[in-house]
Amino acid sequence: MNCWKLLGCGLLLAQAALAESRFVVTTYNLENYHLRAFGNRKEKSPEARAKVVANLAAIRPDILAVQEIGEPAALRELQASLKAAGVDLPHFEHVAGWDTNIFVGVLSRFPIVARHPHTNDSFLLNGRRFHSSRAIAELEIAVTPDYHFTLVTTHLKSKRQIGDADESELREQEALQLRAHIDELLAKNPRANVLVCGDFNDTKDSKSTRAVIGRGANGLVDTRPSERNGDTVMPENPRYDPARITWTHFYGKEDSYSRIDYILLSKGMAHEWQPAGSYVFTTANWGLASDHRPVVCEFVAPDR
Repeated sequence: MNCWKLLGCGLLLAQAALAESRFVVTTYNLENYHLRAFGNRKEKSPEARAKVVANLAAIRPDILAVQEIGEPAALRELQASLKAAGVDLPHFEHVAGWDTNIFVGVLSRFPIVARHPHTNDSFLLNGRRFHSSRAIAELEIAVTPDYHFTLVTTHLKSKRQIGDADESELREQEALQLRAHIDELLAKNPRANVLVCGDFNDTKDSKSTRAVIGRGANGLVDTRPSERNGDTVMPENPRYDPARITWTHFYGKEDSYSRIDYILLSKGMAHEWQPAGSYVFTTANWGLASDHRPVVCEFVAPDR
């Protein structure tokens, strides 16, 4: 084999190694992904479940964090359906909290090497003790032998009012519980690779979302993915984000669209984030699958 062929083979191998080092994380609220009526939630139709799978098959995530998944059998069914569609995510985590109807889950192409679920967080509010509605999944994922990161996902209190307390105050307290777990991780290693994602049920300027993002040395980077529709214009006011289409949730009662699903990064992991490969997924009839849209971020595995 001559030197030019050797050089060509070397380039192909280098390109393959580069492609292999990239990985995609997706967070997606599945809107009551139940195989049967469960608690006060109805069964998700086969058509809606098929649309969820079609959306995810188009994205091809390597790691998928889901909210509003049903019992473990529902996550297993989604895992099997994705494998049949060509997306094999063999590693599985399902975490239940105080809400006995909907849960959080993670499917991963890469091994889960440590699990630290938080299922019993509680707080005092106006002299009464409350428990966080949904659990927090905290996993260490080994993308390569040399590159690990911690994935944290949850689903904060909805804006639905309850009789016991104000919904926004409950959500803020849940967010503070989540923030405490993030701070604990970063206190051990300020350069740790940490990804925090999920349905936070409020906009970026809310007290609860600001609590999760934090500030200072331990503040998280808001990836803010948007639709891939060609928007490039920057805002005239540098304090504002670009006017790109970033909404992730449609609330039919108010006919409103808002960004309430997030992928946030520690400063350590932000170095590996690839903005060009990050987006809010768009497709025709997206609402058949869920009232949320998937949020997608791409990364490279070597620490930078």
